[in-house]
Amino acid sequence: MRYGKDHKQATRQRIIEAAGRRFKRDGIDGSGISTLMKDVGLTNGAFYTHFTSKDDLVATAVADQLQAQNASIVAQAAPGRAGLEQIVRWYLSAQHRDSSDDGCPSAALLDEIRRCTDSTKQAYTDGVLMVIDGIAARLAPDNPLSVRTKALSTYAMMAGTLQLSRALADRQLADELLEEGIRNAFALLGVEHEHARTST
Repeated sequence: MRYGKDHKQATRQRIIEAAGRRFKRDGIDGSGISTLMKDVGLTNGAFYTHFTSKDDLVATAVADQLQAQNASIVAQAAPGRAGLEQIVRWYLSAQHRDSSDDGCPSAALLDEIRRCTDSTKQAYTDGVLMVIDGIAARLAPDNPLSVRTKALSTYAMMAGTLQLSRALADRQLADELLEEGIRNAFALLGVEHEHARTST
C-alpha cells in the first residue's frame, strides 16, 4: 500500500514530537532509535525514510520543541509587561516543573545539547532566540534588540531555577525556589515588584 506525501509528513511529525518528549524524559543519549520508533509504533527501518541519522532527528526535535514553546506560551502572552509576567509565571510554575515531558527543552536538555553536533547547537540557538525575541519585544517594544541579552540572561536563570527545583527532594523547598525565581526574574526584567507580591 502506497501512502501520499501528507501521510509521510504526518508520520515524520509524529516521530519528531514523540522524540521531543522522550528526549526530555530520558535524555538524548538515553533514547535509542528503537525506543523512539516504538513510541510511534514503527520499525527501526522506517526511521531512515524520514531522517538521515539520530543527530538529524535530535536537531529537528529540538527546533520543534522550541517552536512549540514559542507558539503555545510566548506568542499567546499579552503584549507588554503583562505578557512578561504571564511568561515568567508559566515558566516557573509547579505545573511546568512537574510535567517535564511537555515542558521547556532548555531546562531538560541544555547539558546534552552542549555536547551535540553543530547542527543541533544551531537549531537550538535559532529556536531559543525566537523565544527570547518574543520576550524582548514585550520588554522593549521600540527596540527589542537592545534587551535581547537581558532577556536571554533571564531565560537562563529561569531554566536553571526550574532544573534545580525538579532535582530537589524537598517539595516545600522546591516550591519556595520557584517563588523566589519569579521574584528574581521580575527584578531582572524590571517588572514592578507589586505584581510579584500580589500573586504570591
